[in-house]
Amino acid sequence: MTDNLHVGFFAVACAVIAGFSVLPMDSLAQMVAVTVLLGVMSIARTATHLRNDDFFRLLALFAGLAINLRYLAWRAEHTLVANDMLSLAGVYLVFAAEIYSSALHFMGAMVNATPLKRPLLSLSDLPPGAHLPSVDVMIPSYNESPELLEITLRAALMMRYPENKLRVCLLDDGGTEEKIGNADPASAERARERRKVLQALCKRLGAHYITRARNERAKAGNVNNGLEQTDGELIVILDADHVPTTDFLDHTVPWFVRHDDVFLVQTPHFMINPDPVERNLLQSFGRMPSENDMFYQTIQRGLDFWSASFFCGSAAVLRRRHIEEIGGLAGDSITEDAECAMDLHRLGYRSIYVDRPMVAGLAPETFTGFIIQRMRWAQGMTQILLLKRPFMDPGLSWHQRIGYMSSILFWLFPFARLIFLLSPLAYLLFGLEVYNASMREMLAFTLPHIIAIYMISGLLFGRTRWPLVSEIYEVLQCLFSLVAIIKVLANPRKPAFMVTPKGDMLDEDFISPLARPFYIVFAFMLLGFAAGAYRWWHYPLTRDLTTVVLLWNFFNFASVFAALGVLLERRQQRASPRMPVKEQATIRLPDNDALACTLVDLSAGGVRLQIDDARPDLNVGETLWLDVYSAALGHRVNLPIEIRAVTELRGQIAVGGRFVMENSTFANQAVALSMGDSGRWLYFQERRWREVSVVTALRTVLRQIWMPVFRHLLLALRTSAGKFLKYFRRTRPMKVKVMQDLKQ
Repeated sequence: MTDNLHVGFFAVACAVIAGFSVLPMDSLAQMVAVTVLLGVMSIARTATHLRNDDFFRLLALFAGLAINLRYLAWRAEHTLVANDMLSLAGVYLVFAAEIYSSALHFMGAMVNATPLKRPLLSLSDLPPGAHLPSVDVMIPSYNESPELLEITLRAALMMRYPENKLRVCLLDDGGTEEKIGNADPASAERARERRKVLQALCKRLGAHYITRARNERAKAGNVNNGLEQTDGELIVILDADHVPTTDFLDHTVPWFVRHDDVFLVQTPHFMINPDPVERNLLQSFGRMPSENDMFYQTIQRGLDFWSASFFCGSAAVLRRRHIEEIGGLAGDSITEDAECAMDLHRLGYRSIYVDRPMVAGLAPETFTGFIIQRMRWAQGMTQILLLKRPFMDPGLSWHQRIGYMSSILFWLFPFARLIFLLSPLAYLLFGLEVYNASMREMLAFTLPHIIAIYMISGLLFGRTRWPLVSEIYEVLQCLFSLVAIIKVLANPRKPAFMVTPKGDMLDEDFISPLARPFYIVFAFMLLGFAAGAYRWWHYPLTRDLTTVVLLWNFFNFASVFAALGVLLERRQQRASPRMPVKEQATIRLPDNDALACTLVDLSAGGVRLQIDDARPDLNVGETLWLDVYSAALGHRVNLPIEIRAVTELRGQIAVGGRFVMENSTFANQAVALSMGDSGRWLYFQERRWREVSVVTALRTVLRQIWMPVFRHLLLALRTSAGKFLKYFRRTRPMKVKVMQDLKQ
């Protein structure tokens, strides 16, 4: 369907929806109308899955939007009343939160109505003799370990591209002159030693080490300094923990060769380790879509259709002359990536989104790191809203403005989420009637509105985001992001860039230091249930409303209850996460016998394999030789492995070992085998994409949350008891002495 057809269909549909939303109907007529529309949505969704037809997809979306707009019209006309000023304030706060959520819902439906699937280009698709631009790979670093940086540098150097046109640069902001000149001698010595170690690392690998005088403007300033000291036509930016596959340039550079007005080719950030929600609570890394799958596999493709896909800070290629035209990476906000993309979109340049996972990174291991990252994103997007005002930027097309506003306004969700969390408690604990409707009206208007929202979400994001999971993520973030956003509203230029900690190892289970606010909310929700039971028993005339609010409170309680499971940080001692694989290989034993085996999991540092047909006598400390095909290199490799563990797995011998990096060749082969194949990332990603119903999602989530929450509460009780005993033992001698003094 062409752009003009989309716009025409959109205009006609909006006119029909607007007329329907204000059409006078009683509750019975409303029930009939929404039942028909929900039926149309269901049929159109089924047809969309069977035929992959844009018409049926848009029909389902507009039927759902009609239900939701009619709900808002009913709310505005009939329900914004109250008997006292406090209740009236609550009524308008809830309605404001609904207006915000619906606006975001409408913009999201438009942006993601027809996600763009671009062809996968390759350098071999270019005409013979086509000019290949020179490429500078820039890896900004601040406090990451040399071991982590070495993997990224090796992978970048192994990307398939003419050697004389590829330069890899490590941009070290942890060894600047400012750091080395620190007044604290210990800090200065650490910076000096870091610079020395990383300079030696770059020299050994064949990369370029670049630092600067002062740590100004954080990552944006670091990259701009790198731009001044290099001259490549294209710039690849990779975070320190973002490891590229060997085909990264093969599938991104052709877009720049074919189109002179392309300033950006962005690719997904594929995470090879679970975030705190996936690891601590759901234990779903390989079975459920990851949190960022919805953004990188649906939303960015939707934005790409409307020429609004934007730079995400890493895993991207930019054209130097376009970046230099705007004076380097923008630095007015702490999300310089999205800001930079908007500045270039307003100049008429194009962005391209290639949805193949070709860069593997690390998600924050701890909840604290997760919150630091999300607070930075929330603050940066709020800064762009206030300082850049994309909604009125004349350089952006109308659909680019909607695309940017959809992405920016999402980060204001803490306001709405907190209102939805606290509103049931306002009624249950204090009697404030913040939602005035009869049970019949709620069945006619509210329930179809909720069903339509979940149906639209399933249509747009069904394979990449399960129902109810987003609510858990938002509840976890809202308390902290709200404070961060308020600080930006008070002073838009105040926030400072915070580096997200990654690669942490956790020696033991512990409760996150950020848990206290959730205990408070949890306690109030329990009080809400008690107060609700009292109201239901003693006020029979309002039982219908009390029942609905109790259900609302239960939904919120389930999200907060699940959050407690996330806040128990689980023990993790492996610095390099291993990804599950299933590939055939051969091992040569110390006595030179060769046995068939299957790779079970793999990382840049080691492997676990399962021996298929024999039970050899193996000992920890012995060396095996692994013979396996490396798709990234296009040939078989032979790698030495030191045995670290021998166990039994499903009745067969399982061997865990680490790669022996005797020389650079072995190290390169290990990195290429474990991290260099984008086909493996694509297979793993698509394997966990599947659509489930709300009931299935609810059942899965509820089944998973009990044990993590129980462990959290048990550890909290044990910790509190330990603190009490420690206090008692410390104060007991003092009490004994006081009693003795009194007796004397």
